[in-house]
Amino acid sequence: MNLLAQTITGSLLLAGGGLSASAGNPPTPHPNVIIIYSDDQGAIDLNCFGATDLVTPNMDKLVESGVKFTQFYGAPICSPSRAGLLTGKTPQRAGVPGNVSARSLEAGMPGSQYTMAEMFKDAGYKTAHIGKWHLGHAKDKQPNAQGFDYSFGHFVGCIDNYSHFFYWDGPNRHDLYRNGKEVFYPGQYFPDLMVQEASKFLDENKDHPFFMYYAMNTPHYPYQGSPKWLKYYREKGGKYPRDLYAAFISTMDEKVGQLLNKLEELGLRENTIIVFQSDNGYSTEERAHFGGGSAGILRGSKFSLFEGGIRVPAAISWPARLHPGEVRNQVAINGDWMPTLAELCKIELDTHSLDGKSLVPILNDKRHETLHPAFCWQNGKHWAARNGKWKLLGNPVILGEKFAPEDSLFLVNLETDPGEMSNLATKFPKKVQALKKQFENWQKHNQ
Repeated sequence: MNLLAQTITGSLLLAGGGLSASAGNPPTPHPNVIIIYSDDQGAIDLNCFGATDLVTPNMDKLVESGVKFTQFYGAPICSPSRAGLLTGKTPQRAGVPGNVSARSLEAGMPGSQYTMAEMFKDAGYKTAHIGKWHLGHAKDKQPNAQGFDYSFGHFVGCIDNYSHFFYWDGPNRHDLYRNGKEVFYPGQYFPDLMVQEASKFLDENKDHPFFMYYAMNTPHYPYQGSPKWLKYYREKGGKYPRDLYAAFISTMDEKVGQLLNKLEELGLRENTIIVFQSDNGYSTEERAHFGGGSAGILRGSKFSLFEGGIRVPAAISWPARLHPGEVRNQVAINGDWMPTLAELCKIELDTHSLDGKSLVPILNDKRHETLHPAFCWQNGKHWAARNGKWKLLGNPVILGEKFAPEDSLFLVNLETDPGEMSNLATKFPKKVQALKKQFENWQKHNQ
């Protein structure tokens, strides 16, 4: 009997376990699943992850109702992170090594990839995508072609939240679709539209197992938080651009709260698994006012493979089975959610070709060894290889910073230098070579 079966059918609880048998009536065999995926949210930009200047009660409540991960990794940019999440593979093996172009119909995640939505649909779930896609806008690459019964949102990387136009990579164009058909809601706030669409889907499927990919476009630029929150942060003395970013975060928090309230209203919260995660680190792009987010002591931001670019806030909540207030420090990646959710939902999944690992053993036991003792990432010429406490960055990149030629191989000890400030490459040449070899082997695997 595996660990999950033990916890579901027996009364034995592992020390420090996150999964337990629930009291009272057990939930149905097939829990509902919602993935809330935030966009360009900094590693500490929730109070429960370390922020001290933000108002995030709903997201904090969600995280604290389940298991929080302190070393959880996405990809450094939007499209690869989403591809990794939905396929359980590295972005390279999912066919999305970089951001999907808004201009090319050929660009995007290949339809041959087996997605999480297809997994749930094959298991009899109703499936919905609400929000941002950014994995291709040709018909064969849209959400409805990738396993989603229902889809509402925008196909490219970002939109203005009121006009729903994509302005930044001409020609400017309107980008709002429901099930592949263009729809128009001029002047209506996109985060509100997301809540409305999600609520409608929940109403219609409250008596049937469902999977919802709730891919928020917040706090991705343009920063368009509500006037109420902008006033709040400015009156509190918030400085530009943190005030703009913070207002958008707290507005996002309100929308998350509205979604959770809908689940409660329908009596679905107890048996709904909710995964919360950001795709990558906060942005320092010009359109993001060169910042506003925070990774705390972690170095780097979006586009970078330093920790601030890829380590993200993440948690999983399931009131019927998961103990609240649990913390896990093991390394985990967004590709782990697909096999994890398959196991939790008792869905048969062929995992031999996946890079993600089921996190159920770690949910069961906080002392369980990490499932990713070694891992690698790549963004163009920039790459990183981690093995335990050691991490080697090749051709490091941080927007707005320049690296000396001698720092083209940048070795850090994450235990003693979590901010990745000191390059130890000259002191530990054998470690450099070992990690470089690890990355080369990883590249072969990804081909």
